[in-house]
Amino acid sequence: MTESAHSIDVTQQNFQRIVIDGSGERPVLVDFWASWCQPCQMLMPILAKLAQAYAGKFLLAKVNTDQEQHLAAQYGIRSLPTVVLFKNGKPVDQFMGVQPESSIRALLDKHLPRPSDAARQQAQQALQQGNADAAVLLLQQALEADPDNQTLKIDLAQALLALRHFDEAEHALNTLPMDLHQQEPVKRLQAHLRLARVAPADAAQAQALQQRLQSEPNDPQVLQQLGAYYTLHEDYAQALALFLQLMRSHRRYADDAGHKGLLAIFEILGARHPLVNEYRRKMVSLLY
Repeated sequence: MTESAHSIDVTQQNFQRIVIDGSGERPVLVDFWASWCQPCQMLMPILAKLAQAYAGKFLLAKVNTDQEQHLAAQYGIRSLPTVVLFKNGKPVDQFMGVQPESSIRALLDKHLPRPSDAARQQAQQALQQGNADAAVLLLQQALEADPDNQTLKIDLAQALLALRHFDEAEHALNTLPMDLHQQEPVKRLQAHLRLARVAPADAAQAQALQQRLQSEPNDPQVLQQLGAYYTLHEDYAQALALFLQLMRSHRRYADDAGHKGLLAIFEILGARHPLVNEYRRKMVSLLY
C-alpha cells in the first residue's frame, strides 16, 4: 500500500498515535480491508479520491486485517470492507460494504466543519421559531457558498414545505443524489410532502372538514384531507384510523389514497412503532 499526505497504513503499533490520539485534532476514517476482498479493492479508490478532495480535513487510515487481526477483533469487524470514523478518540460512525461516493460524503459531512454550518444553524433556529421565510433565505445563501452540501438541500426542502411551497420543496429533494433518497430523513420528508399537498392549509379549514365528517362520515375527500392534516400535526392514531377507513370504503379513490396514506405514516413512524404494527396488520387484512 502507498501512503500520501492524507492517507496512511495503520498497524497495532501506531493505531493509538494516529487514530485514537490523532482523531482529537481531525476525524480519522479507518478502512478495515484485506487483499483477497474484491469489494475492498473497489472501495479503496473512492476513499482515496475523497481523502484528496477533502485536502486534510480528515485522515484516511488503512488497516490490513490479514496482518492486523487483533485490531479487527478489538473493533468487532465481522465483514469487509468496514469503514469506521473516529473523532476525539472514539468511533462515531461507520458503514460496511461498497458505498457510492455521495453516501460517504454525506457521512463525512455530518462530522466535519463546513463554512455553511453557522448559516444552517441560524436557519434551523428561524424555522423552530416559525420564521420559515428567513430560514429559506439563509439556506439559499448557504447553498450558493456550499453547493455540494446535500444536508442544506434537505433543510431547504423542510423550510419550503413549512411555507407550503410544495413544488419547490420537491425540486430541492429531486436534486439530491439518488442513493440519499433511500435514507430515512429524506424518505420521511417525502412522505410529509405527499400528505401536505392534500391537507387543509390551516386549523379553520380542518375544523370545517371535521364538521362535514359528522354528516358525511364516508366522504373520501374529507377522509383523505383530514388524515393528512392529523399526520402533519402528529396525531398519528387519528390519521391512521381515517386512512384505514378510506382504504376500506373507497379503494379506488385517488389511486388508492387510503393505502398510500397508511404507507406514508408507516414511513414517518418507522417499522418498530406500535401503531405501525397494529395498522399494518389491519391493512394486510384488507389487502388479502
